Amino acid sequence: MKEFYSLTEVADMLSVSKETLRRWDKNGSLKPIRHPINNYRVYPIAELKKFEQLGFLFDNRPIERPQPLRPYSIVELFAGAGGLALGLDLAGLNCVLLNDNNRDACETLKKNRPHWNVVEGDVVNLDFSSYRGKVDIVAGGFPCQAFSYAGKKLGFKDARGTLFYEFARAVQEIKPLICIGENVRGLLNHNRGKTLKGMVSILNELGYDVLPPYILKAIFYRVPQKRERLLIVGLQRGKGLMFEPPILHKEILTLKDALKKGRLYEKDVPLSSGQQFSKRKKDIMQKVPPGGYWRNLPLKLQKEYMQKSFYLSGGKTGMARRMHWDEPCLTLTCNPAQKQTERCHPDETRPFTVREYARIQTFPDEWQFVGSLSSQYKQIGNAVPINLASEIGYALVRSLNRYYAERNKA
Repeated sequence: MKEFYSLTEVADMLSVSKETLRRWDKNGSLKPIRHPINNYRVYPIAELKKFEQLGFLFDNRPIERPQPLRPYSIVELFAGAGGLALGLDLAGLNCVLLNDNNRDACETLKKNRPHWNVVEGDVVNLDFSSYRGKVDIVAGGFPCQAFSYAGKKLGFKDARGTLFYEFARAVQEIKPLICIGENVRGLLNHNRGKTLKGMVSILNELGYDVLPPYILKAIFYRVPQKRERLLIVGLQRGKGLMFEPPILHKEILTLKDALKKGRLYEKDVPLSSGQQFSKRKKDIMQKVPPGGYWRNLPLKLQKEYMQKSFYLSGGKTGMARRMHWDEPCLTLTCNPAQKQTERCHPDETRPFTVREYARIQTFPDEWQFVGSLSSQYKQIGNAVPINLASEIGYALVRSLNRYYAERNKA
């Protein structure tokens, strides 16, 4: 068991700022000590017992990597560049159909996994009836679309015209044992929670018991990135199915683990192409220290860079942000050079390259991306981190193994 956790690690695990932790230190809520070797402020493991959400740190059971008891199959919609599909594949699940309407994303899938059944095109035109009763899981990272909330309960037919309707239609036509949807955390509060409530009511109507949504923090699944995803799990009613969320890891990986030889990769990140900052932006970003952001600039440059945003409330901590080697990266977006979502290299004043982006999302180095530079960034930024996806996959394998084992007993 790890003895100490750093200020940064504890802040990330609790989803609070370092300033909040320092305030807790001052008022006695937390009691840090000095590390016996480097004298840094650290928190002994025993001090973290007071936080219920960190209870997994004290679970000494080994993390199980279950093997499927039989072949389990998946249909995935909105597959993108294959983050979720690759992770599920690594967990031993078999993707029998992957669909996306983005040509570059589909070409990426075909290039890396020629044997996968990749169907490019609008999901509206797909007929899933041939898979009925033959597929264990339907998965999809459907876009968070608003649809009208009709009366007290949103029905299946009311959602027509939305991509969630197509996801639900696939579930209705295939009748898998389990359906899973992944999305941004913001879906929880989208349209004051009505969008998610509507989605749940539709899956209920189709015969699925939907579990309370899980918020998965990527840093707990060997992903060196502060990314959060919402996982929605529906279990076919009356089958006795059970599902437990992915097992959390205690080790927090950093940007150094992503880009350097070490705990995550066997060699340094390969060279590749990447975007560049404009000359003026580079001049400004050069003055931001590792781990810093626009507040670290001289006042005159703060006002120049932030413009009207300088006078607005809120920290806007993602702007003019330079990453730090010893921390997980901020959530990757579709454009590493765009204002408000800058992701600057710790040492060099430039955005991350394509391969660096892919490493931070835990793609293997051999996974190639098709399309223009901006398309490649978008594919990677929209993907589910592979290590997170594989842990979701193992959780699904556990659930299906338990289900089929019980059936065999009967």
